[in-house]
Amino acid sequence: MFQYYCLNPIAQVGLERFTEEFAQTENVSEADGILVRSAAMHEMELSDNLLAVARAGAGVNNIPLEKCAEKGIVVFNTPGANANGVKELVIAGMLLASRDIVGGINWVEENKENADIAKAAEKEKKRFAGTEIQDKKLGIIGLGAIGVKVANVAKHMGMEVYGYDPYVSVDAAWNLSRDVKHVLHVEEIYDNCDIITIHVPLLNSTRGMIDKEAIDRMKEGVILLNFARDVLVKEEDVLEGIASGKIRRYVTDFPNPTTAGAKNCVVIPHLGASTEESEENCARMAVKEMMDYLKNGNINHSVNYPSCDMGVCTQAGRVAIFHKNIANMITKFTACFGDAGINISDMTNKSKGEVAYTMLDIEEPASEEIIEKLKSVKGVFRVRVVK
Repeated sequence: MFQYYCLNPIAQVGLERFTEEFAQTENVSEADGILVRSAAMHEMELSDNLLAVARAGAGVNNIPLEKCAEKGIVVFNTPGANANGVKELVIAGMLLASRDIVGGINWVEENKENADIAKAAEKEKKRFAGTEIQDKKLGIIGLGAIGVKVANVAKHMGMEVYGYDPYVSVDAAWNLSRDVKHVLHVEEIYDNCDIITIHVPLLNSTRGMIDKEAIDRMKEGVILLNFARDVLVKEEDVLEGIASGKIRRYVTDFPNPTTAGAKNCVVIPHLGASTEESEENCARMAVKEMMDYLKNGNINHSVNYPSCDMGVCTQAGRVAIFHKNIANMITKFTACFGDAGINISDMTNKSKGEVAYTMLDIEEPASEEIIEKLKSVKGVFRVRVVK
């Protein structure tokens, strides 16, 4: 029996996917797996029992990835599960920025006691006039699950779409409208687009990528949208761009003291994936990933270990080894089984950066002696008997 613990409320439709081999526990130290949304885990003591953390969402900045990797704890996320919810809010953000809808709504609220509000509105509405998005050039930085959906909808809305992503996946490329102009340099987005939206992960290379230098290249009156991560944008530089007229409006889904209430900033309280459907999709996907890993050792959509899938084990045993990505490890592992006269019927080894994952299906169950020998190999983090 596997046990799981929920650090945050997880949609019931997801938890209902757990089979009878899984049970929820109220004691986190007993859990084989943790399901989490936004709860901070960096200061948590990670039990030696813990095998997996599944984040019901895409961002994992609340999880200590390196610490987990060194303990052989696989961290999963759910890329694409909330993409439609975010996509819809991005489109709404474009409309809010292009037309001063928020200003108009605020004016109505301020004048709600005016008996002649309808007549007054006809005089005042020119203050809130905006522009349409049809025929405007939209630049999308990052063509992952969300960026592709935004691109395709924007094309249907009559926009001219530029997309930049040097690492676009095959799946994303297949789903992307052929009418999207795939540019090779992000500067082409800055130089040409009326509206720019960012959909890249937070990496050292992307942190603060929208800075004064990038803004200086942009068109006068550009609209900038950020529904990815607040620190991708140097917001002090954005405020300077707004003050100079370079930036017409900045729309962000990440409230903070820098932009909250600032002129021409539309700040949304992190609602991108806050839909019933997104939360349910993320929960289903997180549970599926965790179950497959705990039962079979298969890794799909991990952020700290490589993808590795050998299906269901049909042999007498399956052993999973977490280790450093260094030379000669496979030779040492296979020798442990060979010395014991156990045949390896199937094996896979995958790496991701400095870490690697090896699974071996064997024709006899692994003894404690073999497991201890594997654990003693220098560079091994964890050895797990899956079956």
